[in-house]
Amino acid sequence: MSPKLWTKASYGEPDVELFRHRSELDAALAHFAMPGRTAVVMTMGALHDGHASLIRAARARVGAKGLVTVTVFVNPLQFGAGEDLDRYPRTLDADLEVAAGAGADIVFAPAAEEVYPDGEPRVRMAAGAMGERYEGASRPGHFDGMLTVVAKLLHLTRPDAAFFGEKDAQQLALVRRMARDLDFPVEIVGVPTVREGDGLALSSRNRYLSAQERDTALALSRALFAGRDAGLLAAGEASTGAEEHELIRVASPAAVRSAARAVLDEAARCEPPLVLDYLALVDPADFTEVPDGHTGEAVLAVAAKVGATRLIDNIRLWFGAAR
Repeated sequence: MSPKLWTKASYGEPDVELFRHRSELDAALAHFAMPGRTAVVMTMGALHDGHASLIRAARARVGAKGLVTVTVFVNPLQFGAGEDLDRYPRTLDADLEVAAGAGADIVFAPAAEEVYPDGEPRVRMAAGAMGERYEGASRPGHFDGMLTVVAKLLHLTRPDAAFFGEKDAQQLALVRRMARDLDFPVEIVGVPTVREGDGLALSSRNRYLSAQERDTALALSRALFAGRDAGLLAAGEASTGAEEHELIRVASPAAVRSAARAVLDEAARCEPPLVLDYLALVDPADFTEVPDGHTGEAVLAVAAKVGATRLIDNIRLWFGAAR
């Protein structure tokens, strides 16, 4: 292993180190002993600006002398039959450039045989009822596979904090619940969704969309913002143009649902059509649907297919009196 990460006096922006094996990662981590100053960002590769925002947030948390590890692993356990495991983009050379530019120190990119040396694990994490709703209902077993690899990678990378995107809201909620319920000694940090200029949430799967499909796909974010704005009007407030990551106070879950649904219904008549999987207004703690009289935080989440590509998106809202 090159020692440049550990001896460079400036701790400026060294080239990222790539490790493919557990033994290499262990050797690297053994050189770094600064409690409270290590972070991990877990990815399946095909890194984009959304991933870069996670890495930058991790760097800001641990400081210039901290350690930021990025994992790149397309986890077969979280793909079901007929999903896009084989065609999921694998762009490691480009990923290394993104990771280095955003401030990562290490990229751990193991093969499946390195993560699961005995084949598929006989003992796995179980997401329970919380993982059977919405994404879990559409992708049975997905969250069990996701939590299994997250648990393994937390053990392998040994971070003080792990950073996940808020775009995968149910995933984030489940990882937080796993860490809490099973006493993982790690802080789980959510980072706001990054969007393209037209509002589409950044995703590695966006590259699958044709120009016409992309036009239809924009209905996901339009529906979310229409729901938010309807809630603002119901609260007697004008749209403030606030940043999406701000927890915006709204009223009337019914108005939010109705306005979002109207946009999605219109998109279902487009060519190509948007095929809705679900639109849900849920409690972020357990992903149960909130009642019309709900107060407090909620997540307005949507999932749909456009052509062969399945996309998800969400925004965070606050119902009731100001916090």
